[in-house]
Amino acid sequence: MKNRQRIIKDLKEQIDENNLPKHIAIIMDGNGRWAKKRFLPRTAGHKEGMERVKEIVEVSARLGIKHLSLYAFSTENWKRPEQEIDGLMKLLVQYLRSEIERLHKNNIKIKALGDISKLPSLQRKEVEDAMEKTKNNSRMILNIGLNYGGRDEIIVATKNILKDIKMGKMNIEDLDANTFEKYLYTKKQPDPDLLIRPSGELRISNFLLYQIAYTEFWFSNIYWPDFREEHFYQAIIDYQKRDRRYGGI
Repeated sequence: MKNRQRIIKDLKEQIDENNLPKHIAIIMDGNGRWAKKRFLPRTAGHKEGMERVKEIVEVSARLGIKHLSLYAFSTENWKRPEQEIDGLMKLLVQYLRSEIERLHKNNIKIKALGDISKLPSLQRKEVEDAMEKTKNNSRMILNIGLNYGGRDEIIVATKNILKDIKMGKMNIEDLDANTFEKYLYTKKQPDPDLLIRPSGELRISNFLLYQIAYTEFWFSNIYWPDFREEHFYQAIIDYQKRDRRYGGI
């Protein structure tokens, strides 16, 4: 334990607090494989993964990250076994009920990314209540991807733009990147500077497709339930060593 704390301290001292990513996105992957490796049900992996959510949210706020986006449940996850989906939905309620007061006290704003109207009524109400309770908080925005799909987000944004054009609220000539971003779930937020994906997979999985045009990626073989504070710091340190040119020289 002392050795781990020493490693964490050493890593934290390497971080340039004047060059922190404003927005970090995380694809929380590997819960099922973590459980299988230990001969446990997949739900055990998701439960342990929820503990990592608590840890990384706390670390992010303490460090000064302003926007944290967590991919919790995708539009494709509905294809999973009903029992696993039910378990994930119960964990969502459990997380919000156990953490909402702490999040609110720490001035963290909760925002859902995705079409939450498709969630079961209890889960939808818990999410809506959490967003309402924390709507005026300003220390950090915690985006939770729920029934989220990057392609769906772009399609929904396009449909809403066409509706506004049809209703005379905007002209097609006014449509540019800045205007389009106002129709995304992440409107008024900066694009992710850093995207972290544990578990060994090297793909984006339909997460924030429009927003990650110039995002730096950090991949790891660590399953999400094993992803700890020190790994988070390692990702940030690697990010700070990169030269971000945005297409320039």
